[in-house]
Amino acid sequence: MSRTAGQIIKCKAAVAWEAGKPLVIEEVEVAPPQAMEVRLKILYTSLCHTDVYFWEAKGQTPVFPRIFGHEAGGIVESVGEGVTDLSPGDHVLPVFTGECKDCAHCKSEESNMCSLLRINTDRGVMINDGKSRFSINGKPIFHFVGTSTFSEYTVVHVGCVAKINPEAPLDKVCVLSCGISTGLGATLNVAKPPKGSTVAVFGLGAVGLAAAEGARIAGASRIIGIDVNPKRFNEAKKFGVTEFVNPKDYDKPVQEVLSEITDGGVDRSIECTGNVDAMISAFECVHDGWGVAVLVGVPHKDAAFKTHPMNFLSERTLKGTFFGNYKPRSDLPSVVEKYMNKELELEKFITHEVSFTEINKAFDYMLQGDSLRCIIRMDA
Repeated sequence: MSRTAGQIIKCKAAVAWEAGKPLVIEEVEVAPPQAMEVRLKILYTSLCHTDVYFWEAKGQTPVFPRIFGHEAGGIVESVGEGVTDLSPGDHVLPVFTGECKDCAHCKSEESNMCSLLRINTDRGVMINDGKSRFSINGKPIFHFVGTSTFSEYTVVHVGCVAKINPEAPLDKVCVLSCGISTGLGATLNVAKPPKGSTVAVFGLGAVGLAAAEGARIAGASRIIGIDVNPKRFNEAKKFGVTEFVNPKDYDKPVQEVLSEITDGGVDRSIECTGNVDAMISAFECVHDGWGVAVLVGVPHKDAAFKTHPMNFLSERTLKGTFFGNYKPRSDLPSVVEKYMNKELELEKFITHEVSFTEINKAFDYMLQGDSLRCIIRMDA
């Protein structure tokens, strides 16, 4: 790969020209990395619901034409000035948020919300010079959350790249660069359920199932899945879910149902829907005295969380988390090792696989509710 260092690379990328329209495989030019940037050869990428959400652009700022994609695994092709901890040939996971290692957040043991590199969904350019590294016939194509992995090559800030074990299969561990780590970390790093505890998981999509996987790893004795789609219940058993509650089956708030079946409330709850009513239920269903609720889902911008202050005064705890409280560069390598040591099972999250030319099928699978994660093979 050294022969391409410092040169423009022409490659294939799936370009979203406008909101909600099928992606188009185009030949794009990818500029060399600038200071504190790396250029990656993407080998595998997967589709996350966040890609679909911003591709539809129903409630967000439309930034087009754009190259989406942010869950991926690849190899470093070349590095820009000032990059010292990555070299060509390194196996890596690009991440939608970063770790500059210099700001107050990065220096804090309690935070992973880097001041410089935290997610920015509206920015379509690199922070170094405010320009895109992608172009077609001289016209810029915008980036997405600093990663843009629906391209055979992409340029990413070094702080958003985690170097991992080169023995790890990239077609499996690529799913750790967003949703799976978010749910897993919400349980293991934030909720921290004691062994033998009862855990409720609201929302049984990929993130919620990853939260359930975390509860399984932690040794929870009961893992209760809450979802309005009964089709998800059978799949959830693979992730350690032992019981299911469909709020539609009851004429009372689901938090009351959970309190009744757990003798006063669950020990921990993790909310993975983004629905504010589910968030309130997740908090109010935890046991007084020691219950902890963790919010993962992103709510509507106008949503308001309302609960009685006595729910706090009776010693329930409400927490929020971003990317499962993992620092991308420092912590993701150890999550990969959990998979390598067979503590974490990733295969069961991967429900579909398509070639790069069939990338629109991945969108269809997700829109139809048929997939958890669809792996897109860039070389096929």
